[in-house]
Amino acid sequence: MIDPYLRHICQVQPTLLASETYLCVDGGLTRKKLIDGVCALDLHLIGKLRCDARMRYFYQGPKRPGRGRQKVYDGFVDWTDLRAFDEVGQDGGVYLYTACLNHVRFQRTLRVVALINPDADNPSQPILLFSTDPDLDAWKIYRYYKARFHIEFLFRDAKKYTGLADGQMRTADCLHFYFNAALTSLNLAKAECMETQPADQPALCSIASIKAQYFNPYFLDRIISIFELDPTLIKKRTEYQKLRDCGKSAA
Repeated sequence: MIDPYLRHICQVQPTLLASETYLCVDGGLTRKKLIDGVCALDLHLIGKLRCDARMRYFYQGPKRPGRGRQKVYDGFVDWTDLRAFDEVGQDGGVYLYTACLNHVRFQRTLRVVALINPDADNPSQPILLFSTDPDLDAWKIYRYYKARFHIEFLFRDAKKYTGLADGQMRTADCLHFYFNAALTSLNLAKAECMETQPADQPALCSIASIKAQYFNPYFLDRIISIFELDPTLIKKRTEYQKLRDCGKSAA
């Protein structure tokens, strides 16, 4: 799948702004082929490394006198010991450490950001983020990847509630229309949810609640119509409102 991604990046690169030089990808796409291809386009990649990534420190000591090749590396990284890393700070209980390291397999110098969560099941095992730009600020790497992760929720909700993965059309135009319709429906549902929330409360949006809000009255009206019941008395009962709210999120 790397080749189609690289072709797509080549197609959209002419439309990018001069300031748009960073491509943030999922950890599953952290492959040497993708990194080399993106860097060949004068772009930089931000992603996630394996927890057991094989990396080396750069030697920072004095130069050896005499002829011959100077010492370049200073041993491999032990991810349970980050004393050689620079502490950046913390965000919500997550501590950030950074260092400029050499990745053995990628054969590249990377800016690595290690995230330590003391409350995690294995607090000694950090989450490793990286950038192919060794001069990029560690906070920016963290925030870029954190912002990218919100895309996962968008596709999750679209697949689960607006049928993003249910289309059976084959032509490109039909697929584009279907995908846009599914994502637009999701955006409209979220916009409606945000409008009904008080401004002094944190933004909470449950697509399941919105779907239940529209489906339950329709389903109840269908039952009333099929059994030829009198809707006036039924809709005045408190039990009717409880059925309308069935399936809504407590949040």
